[in-house]
Amino acid sequence: MESMLNSPLGPFPSVSRLYGRVWTGGPQAVIRYYEVQPPEREPIPICAVARLGLGQLRKKPESKPGTAILEFSSAAIYIVNAFR
Repeated sequence: MESMLNSPLGPFPSVSRLYGRVWTGGPQAVIRYYEVQPPEREPIPICAVARLGLGQLRKKPESKPGTAILEFSSAAIYIVNAFR
């Protein structure tokens, strides 16, 4: 999965690309990022997660199995020490 920062994240400028995985099983989506690629630089390993209020990305009821329809198209990104 590929995302893009729309504001700076620490030393990473906006428009840096984030690469990771999305899990859609359960009532909310889980997004984990493993790599960030700032403009004109090599990719850098990271450990980050996407979150919305209360740390959740709740799926809309009309989400079909294997998909996640979310209310918002953006979320906060947090650098973490490890995935749980």
